[in-house]
Amino acid sequence: MNNTLKTTLSAAALSLILAGCGQEPAPVESAQVEMAPTNLVASAESRLDIYYPVDLTADLSHLSDRQRHVVELLIEASEIMDNLFWHQAYGASKSSLLSRIEDQRVVKFADINYGPWDRLNNNKPFLTGFDAKPAGANFYPADMTKAEFEAAEFPGKIDLYTLVRRNDQGELYAIPYNEAYRSELERAAALLREAAEFAEDEGFKNYLTMRADAFLSNQYQPSDFAWMDMTNNEIDVVIGPIESYEDQLYGYRAAFESYVLIKDMAWSEKLAMYAQHLPELQRNLPVADAYKAEVPGSGAQLNAYDVVYYAGHSNAGSKTIAINLPNDEEVQLQKGTRRLQLKNAMRAKFDAILVPIANELIVPEQRQHITFDAFFANTMFHEVAHGLGIKNLVGKEGTVREALKEHASALEEGKADILGLYMVTQLLEAGVITEGVLEDYYTTFLAGIFRSVRFGASSAHGKANMIRFNYFEQAGAFSRNEAGQYSVNMDAMRAAMNSLSEKILTLQGDGDYQGVGELFDTMGNIGPELQADLDRLSAADIPVDITFRQGKDVLGI
Repeated sequence: MNNTLKTTLSAAALSLILAGCGQEPAPVESAQVEMAPTNLVASAESRLDIYYPVDLTADLSHLSDRQRHVVELLIEASEIMDNLFWHQAYGASKSSLLSRIEDQRVVKFADINYGPWDRLNNNKPFLTGFDAKPAGANFYPADMTKAEFEAAEFPGKIDLYTLVRRNDQGELYAIPYNEAYRSELERAAALLREAAEFAEDEGFKNYLTMRADAFLSNQYQPSDFAWMDMTNNEIDVVIGPIESYEDQLYGYRAAFESYVLIKDMAWSEKLAMYAQHLPELQRNLPVADAYKAEVPGSGAQLNAYDVVYYAGHSNAGSKTIAINLPNDEEVQLQKGTRRLQLKNAMRAKFDAILVPIANELIVPEQRQHITFDAFFANTMFHEVAHGLGIKNLVGKEGTVREALKEHASALEEGKADILGLYMVTQLLEAGVITEGVLEDYYTTFLAGIFRSVRFGASSAHGKANMIRFNYFEQAGAFSRNEAGQYSVNMDAMRAAMNSLSEKILTLQGDGDYQGVGELFDTMGNIGPELQADLDRLSAADIPVDITFRQGKDVLGI
């Protein structure tokens, strides 16, 4: 479907929305048809206030006029990414849906969710007239079966940067993003090139230029290498088709997103010392040697940022507070990754969500161990842990991502969570981390599970947390009293942490698709007791996540 499409559809034509116009080649426009306003599903009324509004601001006073103009240009490019993600996630333009809704609270909720499906409620429709969200979003034809896809052979079949469509004969084919979204990506590339002219850091200038080239060539790896090579820039941007979580059919296709970032130079310098410990941490992972044979790239970086703009996938539903990129396995092995801690967004979630959750669900005598330092470290080392473990299968050809298909993202998030806690344990006991005590990190970690489980089964992070909660419960890592309050059992949690780390790393290295599916089936669900506790959080009006008032006006530029 053409990305410039401005379409409204009648109720009789809803199948075209749900198909993402997948029966037509991407660049073909659909006819405009009138549609009556849609209504909120009655059961969704209580969901409209689950997001806590936050002004997304940062101190820009240290930036020069040229740098502030770079920020403006990057926000404009990010807005293009936002529109492209609407087409990938929903199958039509933003206005084609929002213009049909009269209630402004519902308009806001649809805007946050990038469509009529509640992302933090297992993608259930919250508007009348819509069926379940297609697992493949608008990346594939909605009538395509897995058997059909797996039997077909065509160029670009599992390429991250293509859409799958049908030709006139009904055969599947792939169309590259730079063709499907040509006009939008040309505009975005022009904005990045203009930003490069004003950039004061040479490395950042080079990255912006190469990322612009990638929009037009569909070849993103060179710009990923360039992004890893720059280290002194005060402004950063993560932009383009990056994460594959939106493709819940296979996890093969990347969605457009953007973060505009202001680097906290002082905090970043403080964090830099942790990167040197990665090779040793990899060697000491609690798993057989074959599953930790890969060596993390020596260029791994830890940095702290204030984020000033989210767009596209990064802004849909739950908001990311830390990033580990690039995802390209070759870049990771050669250069490592950059871990970006989004400090202002992280603080907003800690204050508005995690502390109230702890006051409700953690026993009073352990609440003193809920600290921002522990939350920051657990989140940071989650991102660091993405670079540990294994990317390629053990004893056979192929990558973990390809072998585990739609399960890959959720299992990878589970790995990062559990290995992040393992790393905190090792570094704290070695004296590398000096803030707080181990109880701080374990108790804050447990409270964090309750926070992320509320994201629902449609979220890779939510699935990962459900598995970990159930695994920890069976291992006795925590106890629950009669008042429905939880306490950490330190020794049992440590043992569960090590055994779950080994299990996940082995499943990944073996590419055990069936085994991962069984893990999700047996441990990926919320039991009635936990659901009752989560319902208490809703009854206490504790938000599930945050949403942003953002943009040039909010920043005062």
